[in-house]
Amino acid sequence: MDPLARASAADRLMEANRTGIPIAPLSESHSGMTIDDAYAIQLLQVDALQAQGRSVRGHKVGLTNSRVQAQLGVNQPDYGHLLDDYFYPEHLPIPVVRFLQPRIEPEIAFVLRAPLSGPGVTVVQALAAVDYVLPALEIVDSRIDDWRITIVDTIADNASSGALVLGSKPTLVSELDLRLAGCALFQNGSVAATGAGGAVLGSPVNALVWLANTLGALGIALQPGHVVLTGAVTPMVGVGPGDTITASFTGLGSVTARFTQETT
Repeated sequence: MDPLARASAADRLMEANRTGIPIAPLSESHSGMTIDDAYAIQLLQVDALQAQGRSVRGHKVGLTNSRVQAQLGVNQPDYGHLLDDYFYPEHLPIPVVRFLQPRIEPEIAFVLRAPLSGPGVTVVQALAAVDYVLPALEIVDSRIDDWRITIVDTIADNASSGALVLGSKPTLVSELDLRLAGCALFQNGSVAATGAGGAVLGSPVNALVWLANTLGALGIALQPGHVVLTGAVTPMVGVGPGDTITASFTGLGSVTARFTQETT
């Protein structure tokens, strides 16, 4: 794709976000679209939002589950940016009208205490940069009609980011074996899904290593205080007004998101 085509695709995604009207997959209108094109389109949107006064507060890693990778025909994760207004306090109402096609998934989040920059970051170095771990719920959303996404569609759409809720109980990473951290996802009091940290590239730490090395190759370092969402530990579920979602993690505690139709 040439620069004009990339800029047009970025504009279409931002317009979809403004209007609440999803667009057809970019992969259909740009048959030769590559992963490099998709990340360039993502960054055009992030740059535009930062120019409007928004700020990046972290990153998310997606496509960390082998079954999801198989569905999209890829063998690698992807990443997106977490902006300042993506963060919702636990238990306070989240307006569903902000989103187009919201779904939710439980994740393990790292909060960094030191910068982390690849390439060449190891598991030991990644763990040393972590301040603490939190349970998290990521609200994923798609500006692509009916979630008809390929790998390039979701990357261009900021890895289908929507918002997130972090739990309020920090835990030191040294106190956990994150591979074995079990999770039960409750929707309105009923179990909707179960999983464990090992579903995320074998361990959520591997997602952090992958992100640090992938961004490092682009000259980008993860920053102290930033949040890294490491990927879903269970399948995602749809949400609507009135839903209450709780993720309960072994050793990490729980986190709850509550959804409302109201705008405030």
